[in-house]
Amino acid sequence: MSGPVSPLALERYELKYLIPLSLVGPISQYVERYCEMDYYSRISPDLFYTINSLYLDTPSLYIMRFKETANAFNFNMRIRSYGDSPRPPYFFEIKYKLRDFVRKKRAKIDTMDWVDIVEWGNIPSDMEPGSLGNLEDFLFMKQTYNVGPVILTQYRRKAYLSVVDDYARVTFDRDLRFQEMDYWCVNPQEENLSHYDHPASFEEPGCNVILELKCEKKIPLWMVDLIRYFQLEQGSFSKFGNSMLTHLQMPEVLRPGILY
Repeated sequence: MSGPVSPLALERYELKYLIPLSLVGPISQYVERYCEMDYYSRISPDLFYTINSLYLDTPSLYIMRFKETANAFNFNMRIRSYGDSPRPPYFFEIKYKLRDFVRKKRAKIDTMDWVDIVEWGNIPSDMEPGSLGNLEDFLFMKQTYNVGPVILTQYRRKAYLSVVDDYARVTFDRDLRFQEMDYWCVNPQEENLSHYDHPASFEEPGCNVILELKCEKKIPLWMVDLIRYFQLEQGSFSKFGNSMLTHLQMPEVLRPGILY
């Protein structure tokens, strides 16, 4: 893999904005003065690539309930994959959030036998040191909280990485969908996917794209100028939280894949 990619461990600010699809082009043109597309966007015909995230929680949904009630701090655990038919690498991730500040640790898994790792702790012998430590933390958290799969989300992302800063990233996420998942699987089934990017979730008329500005402790001036120029108003949106709430509020008769 060549070109800009995200690190395995990072600490950053994440600023979220809900925007209409019509702003993706103009904001992209602005961003390209300072950034390059990441690897996955560059190889995608429409510049958007598919991300799948298998979120984990306890049998009592502790992580989701903690996220909904906590005023400042929360965390989530997920297994991330890329593409409509995911193949290695997979990424085991823990994401801690304190207000707008995020600490994320990810372990890169290059084997198809990733279920053996998460179920039985069979750690590959050839893992790089950075991934190994993060994987051990992930497995420790899994055992400590007794988490398992609860929901699989999918969306399309266009992403940029700064070429003028040590680390800064801009992403556009659209076409947000989910399906219930109670076993270890990162391959969504098209017939079981439901949208959760509806007006009730976004609470902004005409806005169905999530723009995220991500940077280290100091926000670059070009990001400040971008926010001012496009008159962006910061919002919040949790893919895990909103997909779970949409799923739990859906009448069973309307859920895809359920036949009567």
